[in-house]
Amino acid sequence: MAQNKKEEFKKSEIELAEFAKAISHPARVAILKAIAAKDMCICGEIVDVLPLAQSTVSQHLKELMKAGLIQGSIDGTKSCYCINWKTFDKFASEFNSFFNKAKTKAESSRKDCC
Repeated sequence: MAQNKKEEFKKSEIELAEFAKAISHPARVAILKAIAAKDMCICGEIVDVLPLAQSTVSQHLKELMKAGLIQGSIDGTKSCYCINWKTFDKFASEFNSFFNKAKTKAESSRKDCC
């Protein structure tokens, strides 16, 4: 049986991977874009801008909330969502740092690959 070695990695690496997983579906990217474009809480309109069933959109919203990328409130049948900019900015900063470090290291070695 395969063993999960996730705990062998740094907390920051695990969090960055989980963030990447949360935005790894095009529907989730589209949802984030739709919410960010309104710059306020969106209620029900998300389903109108996506070519997906309401239940599918709900599943994607659930994953985005689990990752902390959006915040929401549910009042009966009405659900409202907005971007959690604090979490969004944290991961944007971590991704930029990751890419910049990788690029700097590659540029300093200047070896041709393959």
